[in-house]
Amino acid sequence: MNRLLAPPLALYVHLPWCVRKCPYCDFNSHALDGQIPEQRYVSALLCDLQRQVPDAHGREVVSVFLGGGTPSLFSPAAIDRLLQGVHALLRIGAGAEITMEANPGTIEHGRFADYRAAGVTRVSLGGQSFNARHLKALGRIHSADETRRAVQELRRARIENFNIDLMYALPAQSVAQAEADIAAALALEPTHLSHYQLTLEPGTVFFHRPPALPDEDASWEMQRTCQERLAAAGYQQYEVSGYARAGHRCVHNLNYWQFGDYLGIGAGAHGKITDAGRGVVERTAAVRQPRQYLDTFAPGADSSAGKAGRAAIAAGHEHNAVASEDLPFEFMLNALRLVEGFSREQFESRTGLALDSVDSVLDAARRKGLLESHRTEHWRPTELGLRFLNDLQASFLAARPTEIPAQRANLR
Repeated sequence: MNRLLAPPLALYVHLPWCVRKCPYCDFNSHALDGQIPEQRYVSALLCDLQRQVPDAHGREVVSVFLGGGTPSLFSPAAIDRLLQGVHALLRIGAGAEITMEANPGTIEHGRFADYRAAGVTRVSLGGQSFNARHLKALGRIHSADETRRAVQELRRARIENFNIDLMYALPAQSVAQAEADIAAALALEPTHLSHYQLTLEPGTVFFHRPPALPDEDASWEMQRTCQERLAAAGYQQYEVSGYARAGHRCVHNLNYWQFGDYLGIGAGAHGKITDAGRGVVERTAAVRQPRQYLDTFAPGADSSAGKAGRAAIAAGHEHNAVASEDLPFEFMLNALRLVEGFSREQFESRTGLALDSVDSVLDAARRKGLLESHRTEHWRPTELGLRFLNDLQASFLAARPTEIPAQRANLR
């Protein structure tokens, strides 16, 4: 018998401001117009988190991720205040991974040491490329040398666990140039490297004014060549775009891909919460505009402003239960990104559905060479499946499973 179980819980914190909006970026980020209202925003974040504490059900938090925007625009004092507040409101596990994204062009000497003192244990650097022409085409504000200096600052601060983001299939990029970016990143010896293809997302400048990009064959050759280079250097690919040295997989991102739970605070932040008692998986989303978010989560609004204040706080987040017929796609959208795939137990405990109910989709994908299985207890994408991942994931949109009997009983 199987039933819906609460998976590991993480916390995502969205810090939405950046110096300049990149033309490829479809994240909820906003170019600076004056100074960041960082103290007011930290107060709003903690007010938001306090309201969501009941959703955590007292569970331990395995990771915290400060994303953006550009979190490194916030002062160490503001990050310290934020993380102290998080520790006061949630049960953060001993040795929990606490990651902060940073733009190499916004780091001052000594700042990483202060972030480390505030509790940051891991940093993700948005390098994107080491080629000056490609950095300019991407609208990045930093240089390759600034990425190298940022790594030096990390090491001075004794933050050895860090990721470098790299993109490939950039405007007019050759296979040799993509490989040169990998070589430059490897010279810095990160513990983790994210390597992902530039895509033209709706609502971005690049989508409306697309640059000339390498064709599909050239992009595939870049991916294959760079994967080989990373493997030879000891970086194991564990996810479509994630490569890590032994023991340094990103705990926070793994929790996403394994259909774990996470609270989301900040303007436009998303969350996912499993209420095992009610047998419900719920998605949450905060208001997107920073100004509206600041007004909605003004400290004390939920306690001192009466019914109107509580209504405003409730309005700050959308809460939507994921329909049972949508759960297979939601699960596969994440789990199929993992090279090692997923087990029957993971699917059934995290969706409350029988894996047998999507047998026809699994078998069809296996016949096409997109999936492989071990005694139907563990499934993983093949190399072909990873290459055509979007098609593989989309095949589960048609799945319309029924709840398993134990899950129906759990709903009573």
